[in-house]
Amino acid sequence: MNSLETLFSPYQLGSLTLQNRIVMAPMTRSRAIGNIPNDLMAQYYGSRASAGLIITEGTSPSPNGLGYARIPGMYSDEQIKGWKKVTDAVHQSGGKIFVQLMHTGRISHPLNMPEGAEVIGASPIAVANTPMYTDQEAMQPLPVPKEVAAGEIPSIIAEFVHAAKSAVAAGFDGVELHAANGYLLEQFLNTASNKRTDEYGGSIENRNRLVLEVTEAVANAIGKDKTGIRLSPFGAFGEMLPDEATEEQYAQLAAGLKAIGIVYIHVVDHSSMGTPAVPQSVKDAVRKEFGGTIILSGGYDAVRAEADLKAGKGELVAFARPFIANPDLVKKFAAGGEPASPDPDTFYTPGEKGYTDYPVSAN
Repeated sequence: MNSLETLFSPYQLGSLTLQNRIVMAPMTRSRAIGNIPNDLMAQYYGSRASAGLIITEGTSPSPNGLGYARIPGMYSDEQIKGWKKVTDAVHQSGGKIFVQLMHTGRISHPLNMPEGAEVIGASPIAVANTPMYTDQEAMQPLPVPKEVAAGEIPSIIAEFVHAAKSAVAAGFDGVELHAANGYLLEQFLNTASNKRTDEYGGSIENRNRLVLEVTEAVANAIGKDKTGIRLSPFGAFGEMLPDEATEEQYAQLAAGLKAIGIVYIHVVDHSSMGTPAVPQSVKDAVRKEFGGTIILSGGYDAVRAEADLKAGKGELVAFARPFIANPDLVKKFAAGGEPASPDPDTFYTPGEKGYTDYPVSAN
């Protein structure tokens, strides 16, 4: 364990003391039947509470954001009660947990949404080459989203604020706003999905506007030390595309987030999964302009995590797939053991198989 001394050292994240620098990354697992968290999910998260911080799967702040089959929400009393089981399980085991608030925007299909919900986006541009699974009709093409009218922006901000307050009521230690991976907030950031000509489109300042307004409203509602954000500059998910101003845009965005005073930025780099690498200059610019806690992510193992922490590239490191098959990942890292590999066929299937049935290693 001595060789991983930084990774295993405590860290002060706002008012929270994390027991180590290991973060369980947000991962959609599609076990929330009826979009309500349940006992199975409480077992799943509770068994992984040895992480310094858990960030939950993407959780919708409104019916319009329920893009995928069986993902949870954070807007009804039933959902708050369900999440309370999860936070209780994590806290009883000594862990800390943030909920990731994810409005999927145009990455959605009506079959995965309740009656009356709408597929919305920054502009009426469909995601052309990314079909989506539905329980009713398997894979389906994504529809053209309804453009969010300028007059509807305040209600979207209010949905995020209500969800953040609901998260605190459910016992969460904080929230992570998902402004990455091609979902609604990034749909406003990115010129591939935002062709607006109003104050939320065109210039860098205008395209950054919604993310900063949502972040400020949430931080004001629940506390800046309980508010984090996830960003994916140069990300390709959801058919996002960088442009010549992307580095400047994210530097400006990071400066705006610093002014709000939120507790962390979680930077996505999916190059380990085959997407284009995020230029180090962009990561450096975000780090410099934000000046606060950075969570690194992207195909890390314990050795690389330790090296990047020691090199000052970030303060915390998120691990995703290793946590799926290894509830006791922290212990395995400490012992120098090789983590088990997860079964991709059960990543998004309902039930306990491939979810809560992975073994914990003997002491």
